[in-house]
Amino acid sequence: MELGLITFADMAPEKAGQSSHARQRLRDLLEEIRLADELGLDVFGLGEHHRPDYAVSSPATVLAAAAMITQRIRLSSAVTVLSSDDPVRVFQQFSTLDLLSDGRAEIMAGRGSFIESFPLFGYDLQDYDALFTEKLDLLMRLNAQEVLSWQGKHRASFSERGVYPRPVQRPLPIWLAAGGTPASAVRAGRLGLPLMVAIIGGRPAQFVPFVQLYRDAAMKAGNIATPLPLGINYHMFVGKDSGKAADDFFPYYAEMMNRIGRERGWPALSRDMYEYSRLPEGALMVGSVQQVIDKILYAHELFGNTRFLAQASIGTLPHAQVMASIELFGTHVAPVIRRAIPPPRK
Repeated sequence: MELGLITFADMAPEKAGQSSHARQRLRDLLEEIRLADELGLDVFGLGEHHRPDYAVSSPATVLAAAAMITQRIRLSSAVTVLSSDDPVRVFQQFSTLDLLSDGRAEIMAGRGSFIESFPLFGYDLQDYDALFTEKLDLLMRLNAQEVLSWQGKHRASFSERGVYPRPVQRPLPIWLAAGGTPASAVRAGRLGLPLMVAIIGGRPAQFVPFVQLYRDAAMKAGNIATPLPLGINYHMFVGKDSGKAADDFFPYYAEMMNRIGRERGWPALSRDMYEYSRLPEGALMVGSVQQVIDKILYAHELFGNTRFLAQASIGTLPHAQVMASIELFGTHVAPVIRRAIPPPRK
């Protein structure tokens, strides 16, 4: 099983006329990616957001910087909000990243969990699913063909045009990211795309039918020559002591969840709810090294996943604590998981 990290590069919102938070957050972020590479982790992914509480609106730009200071770690978006972007530019950006990184780029495409990009780039939310369907089709065709013609509803048509540069990897890996919508599982399976499932609440066991729906759709479509890659993503914070890890992480996690929750009508996250999610069958990986190991192995029993990505820098958790958690994940958790579940064959 591949092991890696993702982040949305959360930060404190800027005050008017300042950019100090974003500047420092990006510096910290590059340190996190370099450490993950030095520890031998397999993947680092960056989310795309267009809000004042996140530092990365252009994952490919930051990943290109990371390519210059890393050696082997794969560099992925997590996710690229394809519905409000131009597939041609996305392909060109990640092809460029692939060249700079000597074949380590990936695209994780999704519809996004926030909607700010739609009005920002002039799209109608009523076209939410149609935009993604059409643009994913174009992105996949660009990946398969150097020269092509295109005619669609939501992007200008073109005829017999080449799209450059071409990547080192042929094809460039494209994953589909989903949060539990059945149509997304069916789409990924039908198209033969690797699926990344975000499990950030509730009980992971509740997602087993969702993953089975993905595999059933892949089988029905004939995409069964080899099992399709499957990734899962949890929130994570690793400490040397379980209780201290829980205490250290809770205020930052609760602030982040409650800030987003107020926008979406969620109930406030209490300490009891937090502790419930930390139970062995819960979705929150916060605790000691052994607790995190046990949860990753439990998840693998449920899903048979080939990739596990931990969202390890969440909210405004101090950088030093993020780095300490990553260090424990790379030096104490990852070796045990790799002995138990070897990485998939390439």
